[in-house]
Amino acid sequence: MRRRATSSLPGLTRQSILLRKKMDARVKPAHDGAKILCRREFILALGGATATPSLLWPLAAGAQQERMRRIGVLIGVAGDAETKAWVAIFRKRLDELGWQVGRNVDLDERWSAGDPEQSRLFAAELVASKPDAIFAFSSVVVAALQRESRTLPIVFTAISDPVGSGFVESLARPGGNATGFTNFVPTMAAKWMEVLKEIAPQVRRAVLMFNPQTAPYVAEYYQRPFEAAAPAFGVEAAAVIVRQTTDIEAAIADLAREPGGGLIVPPDNFSYVHRALIFALAARHRVPAVYPFRFMAREGGLVSYGVDLGETFPRAAEYIDRILKGTKPADLPVQAPTKFELAINLKTAKALGLEIPPTLLARADEVIE
Repeated sequence: MRRRATSSLPGLTRQSILLRKKMDARVKPAHDGAKILCRREFILALGGATATPSLLWPLAAGAQQERMRRIGVLIGVAGDAETKAWVAIFRKRLDELGWQVGRNVDLDERWSAGDPEQSRLFAAELVASKPDAIFAFSSVVVAALQRESRTLPIVFTAISDPVGSGFVESLARPGGNATGFTNFVPTMAAKWMEVLKEIAPQVRRAVLMFNPQTAPYVAEYYQRPFEAAAPAFGVEAAAVIVRQTTDIEAAIADLAREPGGGLIVPPDNFSYVHRALIFALAARHRVPAVYPFRFMAREGGLVSYGVDLGETFPRAAEYIDRILKGTKPADLPVQAPTKFELAINLKTAKALGLEIPPTLLARADEVIE
């Protein structure tokens, strides 16, 4: 009796069953009278003609490419060689963590060159593009980004006062959509004053120069400690507001009208962008000045004391990696600096007629000759 051919495979269509029947007609007789199905022929025909979508889905899924992720990058200063080198370190660390540009991640970089209005414009554009996360450099751009979104993950660096600026609820528990790395502590202002007096003991008047539009945190975070520390060093302290390059020229010229003037430049996008002008004016008027970053001493500034900004960029990439893998910014604590660097430019000191104390030279992490 001939057995009726049926399908034992789930999901086979009527067409595949009919094909099975046709193949039964082509079986070969065996010596015991049984019928041997040409299995190879049947499978080839079935795979080429009647395979259903449900059978092909596993193959299609395996062939799909990894989902492309998007990272926005908003840098609040100009794209000079120093900052571009830091961003290159950020990209390199992402690559080491498995996020390769063009394969599984796209980077959308914007540089606002210290312009608050440009920062607001770029922040709006980046948020509208709906990236998976944004890496932000400087307080102005973080503020601009959070005005646009309180849900999009943000990892920041070069932030002096993330709590006071309203970016996070606390360092240990950020509590919102932002986290990252601070670069300064309130005691920095007193330390800058100490370094200024060591390198130029004749200083009797010291000015803290900044732009409140690009460094709104300075008044609260640095100016008060700066003024409080001044009497202990026998120095009269004052803050000077600058909003354009002519203000910088006037401030340094006024400081040099009487002997004993000294300048302290806190972290500020405005002074960062115009640092070459500040170096030149300080040299021309023979005003000793302290800066917040080592590269400023390398470029012609007298002395710097602060953290290595480039060191925070690979760490920021690690936070981005964790966010892309599902961690929320609120669960990543803001990390404070633990190491500070002192750099001295001997060429600039000689031009200013300053003799650097051996004890200060011995403490320096870098001496530029």
